[in-house]
Amino acid sequence: MKFLDKLAEIFANDSYDIEGVYRLIIQPKSILREFRTVKHGFLFIVRGGARLRVNGTVYELHPGSVFHAAPGMQLDSQVIGKSELEYYSLFYKLDTLADVNCIHECDSHFKLEPGANPRVIELLIMLHQNAHMHGGIGKLRVKELFLSIMYQVLVGCRHRENERSPSKNVIEEAIAYINGHYMNPLTLDELAELHAMNPKRFSYFFHKYTGFRPIDYVINYRMERASELLHAGNFTIRDIAVSVGYANSLYFSRVFKKKFGMSPSAYTNKLDNHID
Repeated sequence: MKFLDKLAEIFANDSYDIEGVYRLIIQPKSILREFRTVKHGFLFIVRGGARLRVNGTVYELHPGSVFHAAPGMQLDSQVIGKSELEYYSLFYKLDTLADVNCIHECDSHFKLEPGANPRVIELLIMLHQNAHMHGGIGKLRVKELFLSIMYQVLVGCRHRENERSPSKNVIEEAIAYINGHYMNPLTLDELAELHAMNPKRFSYFFHKYTGFRPIDYVINYRMERASELLHAGNFTIRDIAVSVGYANSLYFSRVFKKKFGMSPSAYTNKLDNHID
């Protein structure tokens, strides 16, 4: 996850120019030997497969794979399978005055696996069509499209990592989201989708880290906030119900009673008697 964040920081903050975007189709069984890379660049695989050897490291590429290389690397490649290899290549130039740590990240070869994404292909087509635009507006459009592609790729990688083994940080993000949106309608499907997981898996890991099922946590958090509002006083039961996400005050009262063993009005009376 740290590596993805570093890449995001580089392309969000550093100075670089997009120098070329190309769409290529290579025939099956084609072989390229002892090619030396000249620029920093990405390959976005759209169709088919390839096996690359870069400075002795072998990569298998397939639709959805994104490969990065830097200048001066020795590359051998072979199209694998019976299909043509279709890919987009994008070359960029880093500002030589950029922070040395960031340059170090981009001076490596690596593969990203965000998974096949139709949105990325759509953006690549638009980027290819606009790659030769001139002037400030044209360059801005090219960079906008490139950043949109990188956002989709890096988020896709993060989601795949989370799907394999969600970290506690992911669940903490979910908790923070619930705490900030508890007054809105929330469903298990929505919460799972926001964190790129299927509902069953999201519910499992949420319970593993918190001891609550997601919707039980939502209800518990809402009731705690309702209790605080009742302690504060001067609010009607209906207003409190709406403020914690319940349009139906009768339903709110039933949920509150299940949590605290008494209705909101009885809870308020108990508080008043305690004060007296």
